Amino acid sequence: MRRESELYAPVKALLESQGYEVKGEVGAADLVAVRGDAPPVIVELKLRITLSLFHQACARLRITDHVYVAVAKPTGRTARRAVKDNLALCRRLGLGFIVVLADGRVEVMCDPGPYMPRKDKTRAARLLREFQRLRGDPNEGGATRHGIVTAYRQDALACALHLAGKGPSRGRDVAQATGIARATTLMRDNHYGWFEKVSTGVYALTEAGRLGLADWDGSLPG
Repeated sequence: MRRESELYAPVKALLESQGYEVKGEVGAADLVAVRGDAPPVIVELKLRITLSLFHQACARLRITDHVYVAVAKPTGRTARRAVKDNLALCRRLGLGFIVVLADGRVEVMCDPGPYMPRKDKTRAARLLREFQRLRGDPNEGGATRHGIVTAYRQDALACALHLAGKGPSRGRDVAQATGIARATTLMRDNHYGWFEKVSTGVYALTEAGRLGLADWDGSLPG
């Protein structure tokens, strides 16, 4: 679809099939539908989801609780995620969400209404554990030039820093010196390619590990 007007006819047909009288460009609204004495339905039409579309739709909530946004259904590799994310946002805002397919079919993803998602206690606990394990505030102002600093990466950096200074070391010695209880497991798993096992329970720093220390310099508090 190349024009917003191509969205109008399919959405109008859907609403008319439900007994609404539909008119376009009424006041500031793209589409208004009326059925008897019920509150009007307003639909804002855009070829794709934009911030201004949500601004417009939220403004229409001052007129009626029955406000939808209608867009051409996204295509491509990220289409499914785009629909999922915008569906969640519409529910949060109390908006209905409609997608129009290239062949003119219409899919109502959700209707307007109050929405209160259940809190995910597992995710909340995981977030707090990560918060408590992070040393300092390494991501202040956003990610570093190499990416986000996680507590796991900080632990790996601490182990790498110890090996850089002490040379090949036993995992339990690294754990004791750094305070990283999982040091042996971390070096054995070698997620970043920074460590190599040189003998039973003994690990050394690889060249990739030395580069990692240089790249992520400053990610550990002084």
